[in-house]
Amino acid sequence: MNKSFLPLIATALLFSHSAQSAEAEDAALSASSLTANLKRIALQYNQNSVTNKDDDNYPGSYTSDEQEVFTGVFDGNIEYSTDNLVWLNSLFMEYGKSKSTENGETTKSENADKILLTTDYMHKLWKLEEGFVGPFASLGYQTEFTTFKGEDGENYRTKILRGKTGFKLYEGQYFKQLYIAAVEEADFTYGNTNMKTAGEVGYEFEYEIREDMKFISNGFWRQYFVYDTYRNTDFKYEAETNNRLDVAILGGLSFAPFVNYKLAKTRGAKKNRSNTTVGLSLGYQTDYKFW
Repeated sequence: MNKSFLPLIATALLFSHSAQSAEAEDAALSASSLTANLKRIALQYNQNSVTNKDDDNYPGSYTSDEQEVFTGVFDGNIEYSTDNLVWLNSLFMEYGKSKSTENGETTKSENADKILLTTDYMHKLWKLEEGFVGPFASLGYQTEFTTFKGEDGENYRTKILRGKTGFKLYEGQYFKQLYIAAVEEADFTYGNTNMKTAGEVGYEFEYEIREDMKFISNGFWRQYFVYDTYRNTDFKYEAETNNRLDVAILGGLSFAPFVNYKLAKTRGAKKNRSNTTVGLSLGYQTDYKFW
């Protein structure tokens, strides 16, 4: 072979490899997506109905009264998705002030107070006709805007680092998430670290009744098995379900009646405590796809 052809062949191979790499990169990019989802920002008016509210063996973050409440809610995430994985970074916040009148005296207090920051990775192991199934792992940090008063009269703020690992159905026809997981918590609320082990099942469900009306529900059940130390305010179990009927008004604006229910029992309590909340909300949701 004429040696003068060698540089030409090498150059051709280099350009061919570069073109294939660019095509592969374009294909990978087209198979991936990055989306910011504002799932819900809302103003809520609701009333609570509480059982076993006089038991002191519940943490300050799990107290409520039969009061009228105005609550603000933010729920959003950034989702990176490819053919093989989903990576969600989520922020949920709620805050509400309530007022009650007894014997002509009006008392104002905070009723809803929660901040939850979560990063969640899922591997798409099996593709279904609708959605994916696979293992997932998440790490979340739960805290609150304000402090609460503990049994010793000191002020504390909820500080919980929570890791989960398990299996999940994601983006199904009706179940947007359905999972079972092992949970490990590091509770820093009272200063010393209290490690806890639990199991959890949870879900997110959506059903379109008609084009402008959708039923949305989400919730979980968490059962604790192992504790590092003893506190009578430690949960033995806790559960929550949130249900609303979104009626589209204009664009992403919606009106929604809702019913929420929380149930829990602590290690020091003789009875469980439940909180039923009914109300109305005005919310907005949208999403922005970067690619």
